[in-house]
Amino acid sequence: MIAAFAPAVSAGQTSASGPAATKQTLPRTPDGRPDLQGVWLNNDATPLERPKALEGKQFLTEEEVAVLRKNAARLFAGDVDSDAAGGDNFFLAALANPVVYKNRNATGSGVGANREIDNRTSLIVDPPDGKIPLMTPAGRQRKLAADAAAFAGNSSSLPSGPEDLSNFIRCLTYGAPRIGGAAASYHNYYQIVQTPGYVMFLSEAMHDARIIPLDGRPHLPQTIRRWLGDSRGRWEGSTLVVDTTNYSPNSTLLGSAENLHVVERFTRTALDRIRYEMTVADPTTWATPWTAMVRLKRTDDRIYEDACHEGNQAVMEDILAGARAVEKAAVR
Repeated sequence: MIAAFAPAVSAGQTSASGPAATKQTLPRTPDGRPDLQGVWLNNDATPLERPKALEGKQFLTEEEVAVLRKNAARLFAGDVDSDAAGGDNFFLAALANPVVYKNRNATGSGVGANREIDNRTSLIVDPPDGKIPLMTPAGRQRKLAADAAAFAGNSSSLPSGPEDLSNFIRCLTYGAPRIGGAAASYHNYYQIVQTPGYVMFLSEAMHDARIIPLDGRPHLPQTIRRWLGDSRGRWEGSTLVVDTTNYSPNSTLLGSAENLHVVERFTRTALDRIRYEMTVADPTTWATPWTAMVRLKRTDDRIYEDACHEGNQAVMEDILAGARAVEKAAVR
């Protein structure tokens, strides 16, 4: 049984939120660590990579931010008959400002209409150009295979079985960390629980739970591989640092798999904000490591059980039945 800390108050802590810094008293746990507990929402509309139209521009002006917010409100919260824009498409649609946004795979423009647009033009903060570094040939092949599995249900070729589909479609896992794509528009709630020797991160997506020891123990042997990797945590001042290795060959992050190495940094910057940075490295996938930053927002909402499997078993059975029917017809 794991009992979570009850928050204590630490006086004199300051934080900057917005253009002007405001003094805030940030909570701490009884052992003096920053209290990161609660439910947090990734609602960033900022795209993972800097769009071509904004090349060389790291930050937007206040006027440009206001225009994007106005465009997004018209497209996704107004009377326009738009469809939902997942992932980076929300920002890109606000940037292009079409008459209407259409997505054949989604309906209901209100989904994600409350995404937050700020002055950043990419989640990637390093390299400075806001782009994922050059991929290796092997990395490109893995990414193409992962993309094909993710969109197998929308392609003209029939999958032979569940193994031809992505981990997400099979309701196995979204993977960790979640970055890019639908990470900020779908299943984007996270709960953090702290205890004296552990921290737990629960994702709304697939109810993935990462229970991370903080006692300095070494990583598991390289022969033991996990969907979400093997994580070890430590404190560096007021920042929680989580180092993750030992990913499964079946894991996937933008083309990376078992050679992925992730270092995450969680810093509470305000009562309602956590600065979440992740540095990912895999020399078999990218020429250099790269770093992205997401702003997590505190919410009073609750996380409910992800019921992905409720409607998915029949889908998997139908895929198998359809493939066998095609094979049977070919024999005739």
